[in-house]
Amino acid sequence: MREEVNGERMLSSGIAMRLARFFLRSVGYVLVTALAAFVGGFLLFYQHVASMKPPADPKADAIVVLTGGYQRVDQGVQLLAKGAATRLLISGVNPATTGNHIRVLTRSSTNLFECCVDIGHEAVDTTGNASETTRWIKAHNFKSVILVTNNYHMPRSLAEIRRADDHSTFIPYPVESDLSLSDIAANPLLLRTLASEYVKFLLVESRDWTGISR
Repeated sequence: MREEVNGERMLSSGIAMRLARFFLRSVGYVLVTALAAFVGGFLLFYQHVASMKPPADPKADAIVVLTGGYQRVDQGVQLLAKGAATRLLISGVNPATTGNHIRVLTRSSTNLFECCVDIGHEAVDTTGNASETTRWIKAHNFKSVILVTNNYHMPRSLAEIRRADDHSTFIPYPVESDLSLSDIAANPLLLRTLASEYVKFLLVESRDWTGISR
């Protein structure tokens, strides 16, 4: 009787061990597959943003600049001055920064800013930029917009803004950041910035997959 009990225990223990090994192998396979998918997706993301170029002669009803760097604002103001559009929104400006401060920094004319530049102070992130931009577009009844932001920030910005406004046409105008392999090797922080932006982009895209609104 004791031998039968011991045999049953050994059998149960053997089954449990096999199940544990199967579970661990399955989890390991899922983790390796997920990691490979993440790395592969990141490489495609990097290749896409690193190869982005601004259009040669863009034309639209309006221009929107998402703040986050002086080059973005300067490029947006230059496009406006060249006649690429009739009005410019600079979204997400620090409340302490006035339109006159920006005018002085960009060395623009007072007339240009008084007639054609709007300063948005409400947005504090890219989702806020999208909301602020959408309200401005609707208020002016614009149909086409040149979107100015850094190349690595462009995919997420477009995803957020197109999600908020699926009626307007958005023309990406990426401000080129140096993203070559040699630049990343010289400044490893670039890799962290790219990885962070890729994760945020995936989170934005996942809202549509899962139906989560925010």
